[in-house]
Amino acid sequence: MVIFGIVLLIAGAVLWFVRRRQQNRALSLKSARKVTTAELQSTARAVADEIGGGDWRDYVKIWGEISVEAPLLSDLKQQPCVYYQFTVQREYEETVRQKNADGEMETHTQRGSEVLSSHSQSIPFYLHDASGKVRVEPEGADIETIEVVNDFQPGEPGGGLLSYGRFKRTLSLGLGTSDRRTLGYRYRETVLPVGRSVLVVGAAGDQRDRVAIAKPLTPTQHFIISLKPDEALTQAAERNSQWASWGMIGCLSGGLLITLIGLFV
Repeated sequence: MVIFGIVLLIAGAVLWFVRRRQQNRALSLKSARKVTTAELQSTARAVADEIGGGDWRDYVKIWGEISVEAPLLSDLKQQPCVYYQFTVQREYEETVRQKNADGEMETHTQRGSEVLSSHSQSIPFYLHDASGKVRVEPEGADIETIEVVNDFQPGEPGGGLLSYGRFKRTLSLGLGTSDRRTLGYRYRETVLPVGRSVLVVGAAGDQRDRVAIAKPLTPTQHFIISLKPDEALTQAAERNSQWASWGMIGCLSGGLLITLIGLFV
């Protein structure tokens, strides 16, 4: 009973951090100044004329369409994009022996998985709206993506070579010869495709003689690239914060009560 109470207390502590992050996210979205690309360019020129270039910073949010001259091609789907991330997992089953509540050994089969390969890549792109365009440097951003591959291929590959799109990997000798029996391999890939409209929330500046949006220097300001518009994203952050608050209160109060009962009853 005490162990269960401690688990609930730990869960409550985790939910406290989740609530705090979602609250900061909602605050960042509300505090960012809503602008157009033309406003950014105009402000940068005005500040440069007044005090010189390279000193202007503004925390902004802007909605527009992604474009890039030479897009990335994702490894699995080979889809044009400005960011992609993929994983290749081996799924297996294994026989496990453990004691039951009566202290007797029992044997059962359980499933599991392990990541064999994972990779992500991004490139700078332009965000277009009705008034013009601005450069976005996405490194360090919280990027919302679209899943384009979620494919399970059963069994072992022919010749011991995993192959999917441009991804290829030769399996190590002995993989799957232990107590773990390979069921197959799962391929997953998500992308931020060219041509999609997104919300970018970040720090606009005029470094290197050009206006760009990048990761803020202030830790409390979030850098976000989202497929959702401003209002929907803010509402989602506030809703997640509220759910985390309720869960935190329930876990902490329940965990404390159960732990005390286990210790003193």
